[in-house]
Amino acid sequence: MREIVLGTAGHVDHGKTSFVKALTNIDTDRLKEEKKRGITIELGFAHLDLPCGHRLGIVDVPGHEKFVKNMVAGVTGMDILAFIIAADEGIMPQTREHFEICSLLGVSQGIVIITKKDMVEEEWLEMVEEEVREFCQGSFLEEAPIVHVSSITGEGIDKVKNLLDDIVSKHHFEDAFGPFRLPVDRVFAMKGFGAVITGTSISGRVALGEELRIYPSGKTAKVRGIQLHSQTVDVVEAGHRTAINLQGIETLEISRGMVAATPGALQPNFMLDCSLTYLSSNNKPLKHRARVRVHLGTAEVMGRVSLLDCDELRPGEEAGVQLLLEEPVAVWPHDRYVIRSYSPVITIGGGEVLGNVSLRKRKRLTEKDRKRNSEVIQILKEGSPEDHILLFLEESGTKGLVLDELAIRLGVFGKQLKKILNEPLSSKKIVVVDSSAQRYLALSVAERVSDSIVDILTVFHKNNPIQEGLSKEGLRSETGRRLDQKVFSYCLNELIRSGTIVQEESLIRLATHEVALKADEEKLQRDLLKWYRDKGLAPATIKETSEQFSDYPAPLLKEVMGLLLREEKLVKVSESLYYEKEAMEELKDKVVAFMEKEGEIDAPRFKEMSGLTRKFSIPILEYFDRIKLTYRIEDKRILRKKAS
Repeated sequence: MREIVLGTAGHVDHGKTSFVKALTNIDTDRLKEEKKRGITIELGFAHLDLPCGHRLGIVDVPGHEKFVKNMVAGVTGMDILAFIIAADEGIMPQTREHFEICSLLGVSQGIVIITKKDMVEEEWLEMVEEEVREFCQGSFLEEAPIVHVSSITGEGIDKVKNLLDDIVSKHHFEDAFGPFRLPVDRVFAMKGFGAVITGTSISGRVALGEELRIYPSGKTAKVRGIQLHSQTVDVVEAGHRTAINLQGIETLEISRGMVAATPGALQPNFMLDCSLTYLSSNNKPLKHRARVRVHLGTAEVMGRVSLLDCDELRPGEEAGVQLLLEEPVAVWPHDRYVIRSYSPVITIGGGEVLGNVSLRKRKRLTEKDRKRNSEVIQILKEGSPEDHILLFLEESGTKGLVLDELAIRLGVFGKQLKKILNEPLSSKKIVVVDSSAQRYLALSVAERVSDSIVDILTVFHKNNPIQEGLSKEGLRSETGRRLDQKVFSYCLNELIRSGTIVQEESLIRLATHEVALKADEEKLQRDLLKWYRDKGLAPATIKETSEQFSDYPAPLLKEVMGLLLREEKLVKVSESLYYEKEAMEELKDKVVAFMEKEGEIDAPRFKEMSGLTRKFSIPILEYFDRIKLTYRIEDKRILRKKAS
């Protein structure tokens, strides 16, 4: 069952770790330096078994400003916030920053804990509570219970446990969904076991023996062991604080910020389409392409903020942005992020990942570009899954997307994804261009390809009116080599099916195309036919014909000769010899009659019968072999129908 995770937040030395210890009897400070300095540096972990039967995972975060990036990593996967404020100091700088981070990362439920109540008078405590209520007004903590505790005396701790028990017992527990994902917050080597990663699993489940892929590196490893709160288990589900022992990978190949996930569940990318809230506490506008520190999951990556429809963002404003990162990250849509300024390092904003696989930098030079960017962000923010699919397929163009790529971009997998695809498929807003690879294309893109094919054929027919059509390979080349073969074939077949184009053997033409000769072309055709008819069985060679008709352009002569061949008015016997069809048919009849009487024929008897020289008789005999009229045996030939 999914585990609920409680996380702490608050200013340094406000008693977060002491509170967790009082609550669970577990000291989350494990490092020598933490013991020595008396402050939390790294994330600490504990657990609490509640009366309702559920185990609460607990993440204790550092409060010092130098370790805010560690704190952000700890908020990933947090369900309930224990917002810690010391009674003797009240609201402090990291109180505010931690609160803003939790809000930006989508934490929506919490309890306000005022610690160190034993150090102040009751009147002072009431004043601090009033300050806290005012601070939380209008936020997700506005209605949150406020509990005064003392980690020294234990006062208020039982009340906190009861509140947590009530919250968790009312929680709706859903089955683990989709592929497994665990943002790594700690990596270490265990002697005799190898690499161990820890983190809070945020989706799916994984079991012993299964494979995980480490993103963004892409290296794979096998799950050798799983522990939940120091207890060995066979399966871990979403929401659990867990340690996973991996086989087949070294600790040096993994680091905090990476994600262990089901293979094929993520796609590393350098660009993300996002919504951004620029905090009202900022004292200056955010400029286009400002360099920032981007916190995603447990990762901190340097990058720039590309403002998609404006030049600057004023404090308190929201906008659509594209994060241009210096290192690849692997996330799903709806994951949350935080940005901190490059220098000085403070939290300045954050928001939601809307598009996790941007294909290119979004243009913003013209008003049209900016308007389109706004439309895209609007679709990603408020559109349906079907709207998202159509957008992704439009942007992927003629390449389209396979099912696995669509799944990653939607963050939806398996039966759920196929159910979503049913509607746009049945309404033919999208089409399948390769069923074996499950490759999809937006209908609008397929129609543009089809229109391009029709345009190419239209131009070809205009420039080559006496040619029957364009070869399939020639047409494929004209559409552009970048066009996927499957997409080309799909669009071609659809045009044939609709009757727009016709394919005759290897030639493709518009259904409306008819060979049309101009007056001079018709004269050339008549003259060529008379030329070959007059020559009979001893015609001129191609070279001699070209010289005879040298007044005509060579390409035109070639085209008209080709037309006469297609219309079967001429017969091509060899590369240099062409015959008038009727003359060749008469000769063929004579040969058949001779062979039916004599049973066979050879070159000397053919020459005698036809009266032709060797120059013509040998090519004609080879032509008869080629058209399967005769069958050659040594120096003789017999009728092929008799040979069979």
